[in-house]
Amino acid sequence: MNNQERNIVNSESTLQRSLEGWHNIKAWLSRNLKGDIAIWVIVAILSLISMLLVYSATGTFAYQRGGGYPEVYLLKHLGYIAFGLFVMWVVHRVNYVKFSRLSRFALLISIPLLLLVKVAGVTLNGATRWLAIPGIGITFQPSDFARLALIANLAAMLAKRQRVQYDWQMFVKMISWVGIICFFIALTSTSTAVLLGFSCLLMLYIGRVPVKYLMAMFVVIALMGALGLVVGQRYETAKGRVEKFLHKNDKAKQGTARLGQSEQGFIAIANGGTFGQGPGNSHQRNYLSQAYSDFIYATIIEEYGLLGGIVIMLLYATLLIRGIQNINQTNRAFGGLLSAGLTLSIGLQAFTNMAVAVGIFPVTGQPLPLLSMGGTSILFTCISLGIILSVSRGEADESNL
Repeated sequence: MNNQERNIVNSESTLQRSLEGWHNIKAWLSRNLKGDIAIWVIVAILSLISMLLVYSATGTFAYQRGGGYPEVYLLKHLGYIAFGLFVMWVVHRVNYVKFSRLSRFALLISIPLLLLVKVAGVTLNGATRWLAIPGIGITFQPSDFARLALIANLAAMLAKRQRVQYDWQMFVKMISWVGIICFFIALTSTSTAVLLGFSCLLMLYIGRVPVKYLMAMFVVIALMGALGLVVGQRYETAKGRVEKFLHKNDKAKQGTARLGQSEQGFIAIANGGTFGQGPGNSHQRNYLSQAYSDFIYATIIEEYGLLGGIVIMLLYATLLIRGIQNINQTNRAFGGLLSAGLTLSIGLQAFTNMAVAVGIFPVTGQPLPLLSMGGTSILFTCISLGIILSVSRGEADESNL
């Protein structure tokens, strides 16, 4: 056998081993990653982008916190991402019907947790929304837990009534739970209560609830949310943010250092142009105190340009569409309503964050799901995505929903 023949044989052997390796990887992914592959891909892309953004955006933050290294925050964020993805993988292997059985118990737990925030919450960045877990120094937001529990419980209640004619007695239970949870969340987080209430209204619409009941739900959510805002901790903050939003043009002639977060975000977006300054080349991260969280979308556009911002928007839009399409993939109403509700919650939060960055909404304090730095947001977003993937697996729902 001459050298040319040996090279051909070696090339064929290498190609065969590569194909066998690819088939092994594909088989492993098929066994372990169930459900909608598009959602898995979107989550993977957003997680990778998140690490790049957090590393870039925390440089100034690390310096302000005593000259630390941004690598420390990157590793911490990487740990949150890795743990969140592991939780998502565990949750997606659970038959989604089990979440119906747990939702009422979770709702009952969420109320005292939300009350506890009011009296013993941890204040971060001027907001008291967190509870500290004793002994381990970890904080979490009970509002995220309550949001997840309410959506699951509302999906279960709606599913049970798909073939039953609605009456007021039947509907009062739904109104009560939504109104109570929105009220307690509004005590410490107005924007979260508004987004949750809107998500619930959309779930009722998808669940074919008659218009008169939708109107009643809207009134209850508005009244309970407003009451929670007035008697809670965030009234003055919310009022001030709305006033600044309505008079944002008054600061046009002020120096850069004196501008608020919204104006700094506008400058970041203007700097980005079409193609951006390049990864790690953000200038406004030196002025945006929340460049890694609430205003991370402005950082995205500054570094990756308008095209990068559009790509992120399309990823969330695709995630929203795929999650809602589960309505047509499940054999029972509960799975579709649960997937739609959780997807709407994630999608509304994402588009609210982006709308704030570009000046459409007042500042809300909502992070960008999977992209912003923060343990609680990542964890509960991954739990929600795990449930959505569980629904997309198409397992038979054997409950009496």
